[in-house]
Amino acid sequence: MTHSKLFETIKQIKNTHPENLMARHFDEEYFLSLEQNKQQNLLKIIKSGIKNPNSQMGAYAMHANDYEDFAPFFDKLLHDYHNIDANKEISQPSNWDFSNTSCDLKNIDKTLNDVSMRVRVARNPKIFPLTGAMSKNERIEFEKLAANAFQTLAQHKDFGGKYLSLTPNSLHQINEAEYQKRIDSHQMFKDMSNDKYLSVAGISNDWPYGRGIYISRNEDFLVWVGEEDNLRIMAMQIGSNLNALFNRLHNGLEILETLLPAFAISKKYGNITSCPTNLGASMRASLHIKLPNLSKNGTDLSELEREAKSFGLAVRGVGGEHSKAGIDGLVDISPSARLGVSEMQIMQNLYQGIDRLWQLEKQ
Repeated sequence: MTHSKLFETIKQIKNTHPENLMARHFDEEYFLSLEQNKQQNLLKIIKSGIKNPNSQMGAYAMHANDYEDFAPFFDKLLHDYHNIDANKEISQPSNWDFSNTSCDLKNIDKTLNDVSMRVRVARNPKIFPLTGAMSKNERIEFEKLAANAFQTLAQHKDFGGKYLSLTPNSLHQINEAEYQKRIDSHQMFKDMSNDKYLSVAGISNDWPYGRGIYISRNEDFLVWVGEEDNLRIMAMQIGSNLNALFNRLHNGLEILETLLPAFAISKKYGNITSCPTNLGASMRASLHIKLPNLSKNGTDLSELEREAKSFGLAVRGVGGEHSKAGIDGLVDISPSARLGVSEMQIMQNLYQGIDRLWQLEKQ
């Protein structure tokens, strides 16, 4: 594609899809100022946003240093998406100390004692490309490295479990029935090759090679291998105590950090991820809660979404993004902010937001 054709295409996307942040902030002069090899690298980064004009971010990093190398491009998207003041420098604090705050949902309402909740973080080892730029051999190599780490983790008294692989002929390979069982139980990620955004970005290439999941014996600590990021590490529980959930994740993460190569972390951007939406704490904390009044029994989420957004929260259906609410208005609630906020702040934001929504629900 010639430069003139590229620029015209992006202008059209900007006009027809103003929510596409890549198109909104693309700067022709900046692009032309880059050396040819860097222009080619940036084209790979924005390819998904060009092929999928309805993308929100419209860009995926290919390598850990892309955010630094293309800071004049990425920083505009990051300020916009993460609602960071244009005059404020991007920076990422980290604080896993939850000892001075109590976030138990039973303090909001004693009936909130059996809530399904989970929290996850993304991590990418520095010695590998991000998933959009990995070759098939690199995917398999990383999975073998992770599987060896999991053999040690499997012996741990609190985090022991097993690794299940989707890679054909892997020592840990599971059959299709077992894979579907894990999908149905909301533990495993679905076939990524059907995702047009991930496919164009190269993230779902070579499916299912290099993909798998580690599951603890209690099935409350999981590690995805080879999804949008090389690792997605998560803790889940049925209960009310967010402190216990976050501590569970942090303890498991600290163990994994001793078993795997160093992760890609930036003082400015925090934990490096494929999608700019996940930078920073790279954390998504969520819980399922029934809000029938605010959601009109799950038939209309517009009021709930509006109220939640004012509290810095996002609303999804129980089946994930773009899904519908469940019975009795069961929805998934999570804090929106990831970049510029610490892990502790995310926990507090979730708790305080649920408190406010619950008061509105009971009015």
